[in-house]
Amino acid sequence: MSANSKPVIAALEQALADTYALALKTQNYHWNVEGPTFYGLHNLFEEQYNDAHGAVDELAERIRALGAPAPGSFQVFMDATKIADAKQNADAKAMVSDLAASHETMGATLRDGISVAEDAGDPATADMLTARLTTHDKHAWMLRSLKA
Repeated sequence: MSANSKPVIAALEQALADTYALALKTQNYHWNVEGPTFYGLHNLFEEQYNDAHGAVDELAERIRALGAPAPGSFQVFMDATKIADAKQNADAKAMVSDLAASHETMGATLRDGISVAEDAGDPATADMLTARLTTHDKHAWMLRSLKA
């Protein structure tokens, strides 16, 4: 592991923790959403948590490719994440709002990581994080559109 890769690894670890927390929150809301919008939200949340679970693997494997062990415990993720925990007993509207905000938080994490990777001369990580940013921006937009 090179000295240049240490800040990139730290940025990837942050993205991994945030993605894992967002996946868990989204799956929680998938299980517990109720009301007249149940079917659409249940399916949307499933699509989003499946995407996040795939991203978790991609992020962890990039950390490994850079020569560091990938973190993988709930405690490590809980200590590191910037994603707020799921709201208990939230109604569908609150779930949508909370997830939109969480995707926006995820976007900030990814933007920071992109800058770190670019500064370190790591275009592969910058490209990977940029693709994730595009996905989270789209998820946030879709969720915000549901609140209208």
